[in-house]
Amino acid sequence: MSKTNPGNYFENFAVGQALPHATPRTVTVGDAALYQALYGSRFAVQSSDEFARMLGYPQAPLDDLLVFHVVFGKTVPDVSLNAVANLGYAGCVFGAPVYPGDTLTTTSKVIGLRENSNGKTGTVYVHSTGANQRGEKVLDYCRWVMVRKSDPQAPALAPQVPELPKHVEASDFELPTGLDVTGFDGALAGSSDFWDDYAAGERIDHRDGMTIEEAEHQMATRLYQNTARVHFNQHVESQGRFGRRIVYGGHIISMVRALSFNGLANAFRIAAINGGAHTAPSFAGDTIYAWTEVLEKRDVPGRGDLGALRLRSVGTKNRDGSAFPYKGEDGKYDAEVVLDLDYTVLLPRRSA
Repeated sequence: MSKTNPGNYFENFAVGQALPHATPRTVTVGDAALYQALYGSRFAVQSSDEFARMLGYPQAPLDDLLVFHVVFGKTVPDVSLNAVANLGYAGCVFGAPVYPGDTLTTTSKVIGLRENSNGKTGTVYVHSTGANQRGEKVLDYCRWVMVRKSDPQAPALAPQVPELPKHVEASDFELPTGLDVTGFDGALAGSSDFWDDYAAGERIDHRDGMTIEEAEHQMATRLYQNTARVHFNQHVESQGRFGRRIVYGGHIISMVRALSFNGLANAFRIAAINGGAHTAPSFAGDTIYAWTEVLEKRDVPGRGDLGALRLRSVGTKNRDGSAFPYKGEDGKYDAEVVLDLDYTVLLPRRSA
């Protein structure tokens, strides 16, 4: 019997199946520094212990998306090692802040399956939860991924597609204990624009671009212990559909979030990811741009010091965001669009 892990193929999954994932991960200030080196993120709460303490944090928490990637990375050997593509996310809620020294673990449950018409692949839906060493939930989300079949002749299962939430309600946000942003210093954070200064329907071109380097996207994916073969094995991928390694979709999300600082510098915490789609692959050498639309403004129950913005951030490759490229009249994404992310951020209120 082989002692190596071949990964699960589509026919190996069953609805209701529990998947405990290996390798607890203790995160450190080194992870935070490397994450900042990879993306250049400048959000003040995650950059400065002193700034974070002014808002009630004990120290600077790790970037929300670094937590997302580490929790996500745990799932790959069991869920998406044999994936063709990660397709989307829903109902993602960020929980307790994560600090250097915390140890993260992840568990998942299969909540849906649907074989594709080609008989060679199928979509697997999972619900994953990340927790710290105290058992506190740090992240809870659903995703769906296209996975290869090992045997195309294996009988198709009856499709079971779960009903997923369209967005996360404000009442479901989990705010850090002791958080108080009445003294939020916009000058130190890099922007004079608070929650009050944004309007639903407003579009922001983040202007800057960032080119994907081959070594950096692979280093980032290894940082998260994401072992998906499509990101690393050029020997195999040279014979595949694209002829080269695909960039991990989460790498694009982090690039877009970092680029969004120019226009959303006071968005100090991601409260939720409502939904998202990787609409086209990205490769080393592509230059990523981003623009954001404010979908709606939300009050946060019981809080007068902060508010929430539900945003759509669109990542594009090799085309800047000045024309806000998105979808054509046929409803299909423009060819340059690589990410469509619907998420909610918290900002201080000027009226507090």
